[in-house]
Amino acid sequence: MTERTISRDGQIFLIPEYEFETYWTDLEVPPHVVISLYHNHGTCEQFHSEIKSELDLERLPSGKYETNGLVLHFGVFAYNLLRLIGQESLKKQDTPLKKKTTRRRIRTVIQNMITLASKLVFRGRQWKLKVAETNKWLPVFTRLYQAFY
Repeated sequence: MTERTISRDGQIFLIPEYEFETYWTDLEVPPHVVISLYHNHGTCEQFHSEIKSELDLERLPSGKYETNGLVLHFGVFAYNLLRLIGQESLKKQDTPLKKKTTRRRIRTVIQNMITLASKLVFRGRQWKLKVAETNKWLPVFTRLYQAFY
């Protein structure tokens, strides 16, 4: 319960203002766990929003439930792969970004590591992916390639 006697702009209330936080649940857990779960729901909503916006899954393509289910499964699979790449890229501080982060957004992973300017070269009976030596993300890309290969 919160009791306010003064407004944000400094006006004193004649009658105090009361605010209550209530949580309705059927979980068989202690109240402090319910409050903790509620306060962490924003993180889950952020992941959900990222799947919809970054992978363009806001509107599913078909009117058929099974088809949309398959598209959603592929989308979640791609999302998990991109999250895995993002988490692996955080293990060392060799990225050209200035801020230290604990989580890399999917858009950043796609922009910096998936859409890397390169060309596929066939030489000496071998296919090679050629990336410019001046690319700032090349050390990170090389490390990620070695981690997953």
